[in-house]
Amino acid sequence: MAWLDLPRRRLVPELMDGEPVPYEEFRECLRHLAGINRVSGAYRPTLRWLERVAARHPEARPLRVLDVGSGYGDMLRRIAGWARRTGRPVELTGVDLNPWSAKAATEAAEPGEAIRYVTADCFALPDHERPDVIISSLFTHHLDDPQLVRFLRWMEGRARLGWFVNDLHRHAVPHRFVAAAVRVLPFNRLVVHDAPVSVARSFTRRDWEGRLAEAGLAGQAEVRWMLPFRLCVGRLR
Repeated sequence: MAWLDLPRRRLVPELMDGEPVPYEEFRECLRHLAGINRVSGAYRPTLRWLERVAARHPEARPLRVLDVGSGYGDMLRRIAGWARRTGRPVELTGVDLNPWSAKAATEAAEPGEAIRYVTADCFALPDHERPDVIISSLFTHHLDDPQLVRFLRWMEGRARLGWFVNDLHRHAVPHRFVAAAVRVLPFNRLVVHDAPVSVARSFTRRDWEGRLAEAGLAGQAEVRWMLPFRLCVGRLR
């Protein structure tokens, strides 16, 4: 399909990322995105991958998980629930550049929740921050190609047991569906703008294979298509 062959930049209008918005509107946007993730089953690929990690490394000590671009913390809260159900101890950390993300995630915390949120650039984390696994969800489409290659190399050098990327698949069908859905449903205006843009900024399988090759990881990471229109990339040692 010709649409898939267009460079990502040609599909993307000017983003709202730099536009000042009130904290309350930003938090509402994160809540709406978490709701979309919940109804679309977006957490499932990451949780299934963690089950594979746990099966391969059944250690008694806590599994140290770092979520890059953690946003509202909803993925980490799902992982906390998975850990309670399976009896696997975990140490959960989220890192995000936006300080409002940590604030919103902390406000949304469940009783007894023990998740650490750090406001930082992941590349600037101290060398001793070496988790067992690094995950990200709906983060990599915010990166350009050189940044993505750098991120892949960074995860490969930092994660002891492996890493997992859960993101969108650039395709005409989800782009059209998402653009229509966010316009008829009562979503925050940031979601209405950014949801179709996120699909347009995302990657195809060919994109991922090219970036993995540039990162020196060709043949070492698995690229899998998963419902609903997700491309997940994982490396399990």
